[in-house]
Formats: sequence, C-alpha cells, structure tokens
Amino acid sequence: MKSTPLFSIACFVVAALLGAVGQYLYKAGAEKATGGIASYFFNARLAGGVVCYIGVMVLFVAAFKRGGALSVLYPIYASTFIWAALIGRFAFDERIRPVNVAGMLVLVLGMWLMGLRSKPTAAGADRADGRPAVSPALPGEGRERQP
Repeated sequence: MKSTPLFSIACFVVAALLGAVGQYLYKAGAEKATGGIASYFFNARLAGGVVCYIGVMVLFVAAFKRGGALSVLYPIYASTFIWAALIGRFAFDERIRPVNVAGMLVLVLGMWLMGLRSKPTAAGADRADGRPAVSPALPGEGRERQP
C-alpha cells in the first residue's frame, strides 16, 4: 500500500509558511506603495511576495512528483491562514481574538479529518475505486489510448 510520503507533507507545510510570508510581504509592500505603477513594479517587498509564491508552486510540484493524495496534501496548505494570523500578530500588532483561535482549531480539525478520510492507495492507483488514473496524452508524447 502506498500512502502520502512524508517529504510531500513537509513540502506542503513549508509551502504554507512560505505562502503566509508572501502575504505578509504583499501587505508590507502595499503599505509602501504610493499608488503609481512604478511603486508596484519597483517594490522589493512586493517582489519578495512574488518570489514566495513561486517557491510555493515549486514546492507543490516537488510534492506531487513524489506522490500523495491531493485530498491529504492540499488541506495542509490551509494552515497558511494560521501562519498569516501569527505573522500579522507579531509584524502588524493585529489582534487574535478567541473566535479567530476557534477558527484556527476548526482548520486543524478539518485538515486532520481530510487526512483521515483519505485511504492509502495501491501503487499507481489514483482513483477511489483503486484503478489507475489515465492522464490524457499530450501531443507528441506517443501514449496509446486505453480501451
């Protein structure tokens, strides 16, 4: 039986943190922007946010390349909201209220439930019924059609 690799899970945890840092940089960059187009294009903080999101996408691809269920991995990325709230608390002195903490706990519960719900699959089996998923061939790939 094949389950979601720890490497893939770690990639999504790091991606969630990096995504939250990117959000922080977007907010900090927006505060520095004057409204002119140049203040957006030549803004190091906004550029840093873009770099963070490129890093997130690279981590997603690396995680999916190693394998794992989307229904397990993507809910981990929801922890971005928790990281962003914590960064907001310390970087912008934003208040975290009890209702926010409750929301964070619901997110964690949801991530746990999604991981629990996803059963490990046999090697190469990507569908709920255990049959292998057949991806459409790209032009020039030379894959033969399945009957």
